Amino acid sequence: MRVPVVGHGTLRRRALRRRVLWSCGELLVTVGVVLLLLVVHQMWWTNRQARHGAAREVRALEREWGAQGTPGPAGPSGGTAAGGGDGGGKPRFPARERGAGATGTVAAVPRRSQAYAVLFVPRLGLRVPVAEGVGKRDVLDKGYAGHYQGTQQPGQAGNFALAGHRNTHGEPFRYINRLRPGDTVRVETAAAVFTYVVDRTLPRTSARDGGVIGPVPRSTVRPAYGYTEPGYYITLTTCTPEYTSTYRLVVWGKLRSMKPR
Repeated sequence: MRVPVVGHGTLRRRALRRRVLWSCGELLVTVGVVLLLLVVHQMWWTNRQARHGAAREVRALEREWGAQGTPGPAGPSGGTAAGGGDGGGKPRFPARERGAGATGTVAAVPRRSQAYAVLFVPRLGLRVPVAEGVGKRDVLDKGYAGHYQGTQQPGQAGNFALAGHRNTHGEPFRYINRLRPGDTVRVETAAAVFTYVVDRTLPRTSARDGGVIGPVPRSTVRPAYGYTEPGYYITLTTCTPEYTSTYRLVVWGKLRSMKPR
């Protein structure tokens, strides 16, 4: 009977193959763990961190304003919005609250990245700071709503336009697609509480559709969506579909009332 002879070269090649397979397995496991940690960081940690930071900022603003908790519902102040049509008419406010083109809003333009207002959406249980600008690192990634520079301030004639993350970093605008006509959106500042009423939604448009945040908001990509007359508007924008930044989801509302603090 012949006994097979295994040479040292064959043994070395087998050992080398085992080491390569073992190393590849370890590498795949390591990559999988790293990817899992990245997902956990993005989907859980950034949300936790941003939400806690945003809540602290809301409390800081309320302390600064001398507020004791959440203000009561914003009711009419010298009357509610008058008239109808696309623009919603011109809201009537007490004469002492009128400023140069403003209705009781902040006197000066906030500094870039400065948190200066609070956005409250009752249907979503959302309460987050509003900061000037839409920079990712210094505004949106903090879980804030960012004010598009160049658009109007709360209560001013024109369009008060905001952006917010839909996923990760607090994802404050994740569920704005659930807003329906008639839902209220409140913006609280040091001077007043402004109540807007949701009026229209644009489910999807291009990320470059600047018309949706214009003074008279109207989509340049889908012109059937938007308004044709001047008014007092609020615009909420976020990415869509979820977990992408391909398109934009837009929610519009009209100013109904202002209550001085």
